[in-house]
Amino acid sequence: MTDKTVLALAGEVALLLTEQKITLAVAESCTGGALCQALTDIPGSSVWFDRGFITYSNQAKVDMLGVSSTLLEQYGAVSFETARAMVEGVHGQSHAELAIAITGIAGPTGGTAEKPVGTVFFGIGHKGQAVKIDKRRFKGDRGEVRARSVEFVLKALLKALR
Repeated sequence: MTDKTVLALAGEVALLLTEQKITLAVAESCTGGALCQALTDIPGSSVWFDRGFITYSNQAKVDMLGVSSTLLEQYGAVSFETARAMVEGVHGQSHAELAIAITGIAGPTGGTAEKPVGTVFFGIGHKGQAVKIDKRRFKGDRGEVRARSVEFVLKALLKALR
């Protein structure tokens, strides 16, 4: 993935959000704000980008998004359940019609046999509708996992908007 690829994908997202008059908010964990940066690199993004939450720690997920600490203890921060709760939290803490969440293990440490390094969960949901969750496993170092996560979610967002 190159910066040009991400910029092109983010530009396509911007065009569709603008045409459809949809606002977007984002919650990121393992990508640490990279998705928000890619989206707000697009001139005029203030028309459709509402806000971003960088909820890197479990406590940030609880405090900023209202994710249940019980859910985090039961399923872990990297799970279908947490990705869904993050999307729901974004909707509860913003006025955006569309929400995205990313939570994963970028590495190089932190992986387990069940959830190895490179495991990332993505949630996308329109307010008032079911949240779609995807799970991926990306190979590569920390930077590659994060970059591939941003590219993947931009492509998933384009698919959701088309």
